[in-house]
Amino acid sequence: MRFQLTEDQRALRDGVRGLLARRFGAEALRAAVERPGLDRELWRALGAAGFFSLRLAEAEGGVGLGLPEAVLMFEEAGRALLPGPLAATHLAAGVVPGAADGEAVVTAVGGGGLVEWLDAADVVQGDVTGAVPMRSVDPLTPLWRVPVPDSAVEPDPLFLLLTAAEQLGTAVRMCETAVQHARTREQFGRPIGAFQAVKHLCAELLVRVEVARAAVYAAAVTADPVDVAAARLLADEAAVRGARDCLQVFGGMGFTWEADVHLGLKRAWIRAERGGSNTESEDLLAGELLIEVG
Repeated sequence: MRFQLTEDQRALRDGVRGLLARRFGAEALRAAVERPGLDRELWRALGAAGFFSLRLAEAEGGVGLGLPEAVLMFEEAGRALLPGPLAATHLAAGVVPGAADGEAVVTAVGGGGLVEWLDAADVVQGDVTGAVPMRSVDPLTPLWRVPVPDSAVEPDPLFLLLTAAEQLGTAVRMCETAVQHARTREQFGRPIGAFQAVKHLCAELLVRVEVARAAVYAAAVTADPVDVAAARLLADEAAVRGARDCLQVFGGMGFTWEADVHLGLKRAWIRAERGGSNTESEDLLAGELLIEVG
């Protein structure tokens, strides 16, 4: 199966990347960290650009595209570290009034009873009775926990896939950031990228990104729950391990508040918990393998 993007898909990806660069670049990211809260103007701009209505039929006021195109958009959102309950609002378009055009913010109870952006949401999908605010490791993802057993929340494969696409985007950002730093940072009169240990870290970053990309794109084509489970696990690994390796490339300064690397790691940690325990995805894959062996 080949995953060469069409001209229209490349144009969509580049258009979303350009929009986010203008509306949520490095300065806006830092401003959001210093002044937490959902930017409603940006949310409406995303709605106007078709971010939430992309998969709605044109007859319903949508763009009329499919899941592969949605994955490309969410990959760019993850690359920009764009905050907010993006997947929940996207999946609610056409069901919740105002979600498609960004006038309404929708969040949902995720795996493990976690709820993101409860205070900013206009609509919450799921029972949030007894929700308790938590101290989130990510300054751009406020969290609440609902006291329900994990089994009471069945993860939506599409939600998991869009989250995996965001993880892929963050992994791409961490890879790009590490390589750029390795090229420009010098020690002993040489770029640190000339040292073998740093070369190996950057190479491993790229390999994980490309493996995760293949899995995420494949799941976008098939929408098969087993493919989604594989995409989720590989994208989580690419984002979390990629951010950790990026920190290693940066050295001590990577752990400081002044560097943005830690923001990628913290967001990757949060997203990895959205769909509940990874054990469910691992069990699904293991069961499929046992069926094939049998």
